Amino acid sequence: MIERADSGPWSTLWFRVPRELTRQMISKGSVTVDGVSLTLVDVEADRFSVALIPHTLAVTTLGPLRPGDRVNIETDLL
Repeated sequence: MIERADSGPWSTLWFRVPRELTRQMISKGSVTVDGVSLTLVDVEADRFSVALIPHTLAVTTLGPLRPGDRVNIETDLL
């Protein structure tokens, strides 16, 4: 993860990935981060963001993530 923006109980997380992966992504599409299926918010050339609700932050391994932490990314071809 490269960036985390907390806004109250919500968090937006940005992840940097190879361009080959972002070519398989689209806003409102899906991505899996460390086994958690999420909806993509923004997709750029070499990064993407997801918005996490309080429940997801509380019950998954994504809540404690900080910039610099490494994660497993799985894409879904559209």
